[in-house]
Amino acid sequence: MGVSTFTHDHSSPVAPSRMFKALITDSRTLLPKLLPQFVKDVNLIQGDGAAGSIEQINFVEGSPFKYIKHRIDLVDNNNLVCKYTMIEGDPLGYKLESIAYEVKLEATSDGGCLCKMTSKYNTIGEYEVKEEEIKEGRESSIGICKVVEAYLLENPQVYA
Repeated sequence: MGVSTFTHDHSSPVAPSRMFKALITDSRTLLPKLLPQFVKDVNLIQGDGAAGSIEQINFVEGSPFKYIKHRIDLVDNNNLVCKYTMIEGDPLGYKLESIAYEVKLEATSDGGCLCKMTSKYNTIGEYEVKEEEIKEGRESSIGICKVVEAYLLENPQVYA
């Protein structure tokens, strides 16, 4: 098994604690509300949302993917870090065993935050993931951050 690691950052004018609550803590409720054209629902199928829990994201009919399952590996509300692993779903295809993610939100001097995202693609066999292959997933992640950010800016009382 090979591992390919990619990182990317996204700056936001929203405070890190609010972004963390929206993107991580309350994502099961918020993502279907903000992205109904993509996300049908998010269900906790094992556990209580803490480490070891498994959640399933179901996409709307006509989406390129039917669903994905994530195992929650760490939720650190104090340090605003979340680690989770995609363990099942169409994006894995026949070349990937899993994708491990780490999301860390850090405060910036302007009151906003820097969202640091690391993705580790665990491949089957000697397959090597190229940066071009993950471009769509990275753009999707940043797009979700921007939608959540816009919602929080329009609703300053939410997660305050």
